[in-house]
Order: sequence, then structure tokens, then C-alpha cells
Amino acid sequence: MKVYYSESNETALPLHTQTLMKQVISAGLKLHHIDKNAELSLSLVTPEEIQTLNHQYRNKNEPTDVLSFPSEGETIGDIIICLEKATEQASAYNHSLERELAFLTAHGFLHLIGYDHISTADEEDMLQAQKEILSYVGVER
Repeated sequence: MKVYYSESNETALPLHTQTLMKQVISAGLKLHHIDKNAELSLSLVTPEEIQTLNHQYRNKNEPTDVLSFPSEGETIGDIIICLEKATEQASAYNHSLERELAFLTAHGFLHLIGYDHISTADEEDMLQAQKEILSYVGVER
């Protein structure tokens, strides 16, 4: 598995947090039996950057926490996370930023492989899959 990681924020995340996010992706691949030769891009961006993408691709002119863009072939796709939104949500949910980033990475990954949360049943399936991935890497609620 090749993960291309980038940040457009002023301060880089600690290496252990970056590693955890990559471990979340690896766990998702293993648990969902996906070829480990796949490639994926994981980017942390500003609210302005994610708002532009959200507006361009989803017609929603507001920042969001995570966007996923699946692709075909050996590249699974792109996960884009807004670090500022993740920080706000970690505070609101009273857990660590590391836990929030792990959750958003799992959420984005699952969208890349076809999960969604449009219906209640789909949402329940996705929440269970997120829980399994996070548990696999030792991140509990």
C-alpha cells in the first residue's frame, strides 16, 4: 500500500498521528480484503481549500470535515480532511484530535470502497465498518 500524504497547514501533524492515519488505511485494506499494492492520497487542507472542493464537486458552498474521491485501477482514490474542522469536532465530542483524524480517515476510506450513509441501513453498515477499523488499530471511543 502506498499512501501519499500531504498537508497544507502551517504546522505539521506529529509523526505518530500521521502513522496512525496510515495504519487506519492499512487496517481498512486488510479487513476488506483489498489489494495491498493499491495507492491512495491522504491530504490535510485548510477550510478554504475544502470549501472550494465541496462547492465544486458537491455544490455545497461550505467547509466540511472530509471528502473522498474514488478512482479506478490501482489507485483507490483521495481522502481530503480539513484539519481545522477535525480540531473543532474533537473538542465538541470531547476526544483527542488523533481519534478524530483516525475516525475521519476510516470514514473517508470506506467511502472510497463504496460505503455510503444515505439510508439508515447503509449508515449502520458504515458505522459498524468504521468501528471495526478503529478497533483494529486500537482506537476506541
